[in-house]
Amino acid sequence: MLLLVAAIGTGVLFLAHTAPFPFVLEGLRRGDSMWHAPADPLAPAVYLTYDDGPNPAATPLLLDVLQAEGVSATFFLIDAHLTPETAPIVRRMFEEGHAVALHSSERWLMLGSAEQIADRLREAADRIEQLAGSRPCALFRPHAGWRSSEMYSALDLLGYRLAGWSWGLWDWHWWQPRDGAALAERLARRVSDGDIVVMHDGHHLDPQPDRRYAVEATARLVPALRARGLGVNRLPC
Repeated sequence: MLLLVAAIGTGVLFLAHTAPFPFVLEGLRRGDSMWHAPADPLAPAVYLTYDDGPNPAATPLLLDVLQAEGVSATFFLIDAHLTPETAPIVRRMFEEGHAVALHSSERWLMLGSAEQIADRLREAADRIEQLAGSRPCALFRPHAGWRSSEMYSALDLLGYRLAGWSWGLWDWHWWQPRDGAALAERLARRVSDGDIVVMHDGHHLDPQPDRRYAVEATARLVPALRARGLGVNRLPC
């Protein structure tokens, strides 16, 4: 029995920091995170978000799709992928009305102190402003959702909110190749007003991965959402 209790306790502790949905930490810190956007019965919408860019191979194509559809989204950028060569892509994001926010490339960021994490995020925001001409919005998405109370304290210091995603609305496919058409069909079937979808236009280690599936999925998903009476928007920030 003691072993069972210990195992359950360890599992709860692990999930508190790593669950890809609101869990213990969110119960203790209500209002500090966004895992679902406010629903609006007069203008129901889904919030498309993209992680791990900017990717010079895929992100411009994705921006082309969003521009053609006349919708805005939210891009969570990895600092290491922002260079003088990719800065024009981020500048385009701002110019076309998308939200630009911060992302992390490592799970272990959550082990830092509040001050260390705040310094990392502040430096990343400064680089975006210096290279792309605008400051990112006050949202941060930790890698794979790994978070800690120190991370929440860091966000408090900066006046930021942690941004998650709605249950099951991500593009991870159990180590199988991602397929744009199948992903769009699955997401369009599951989403509802206020849901946050996360796809990847980049990779946390590879600065230029093949992300054609995300471009195709977006091109198919936006019309499918409209057919269900759902708009597409950027996260409020």
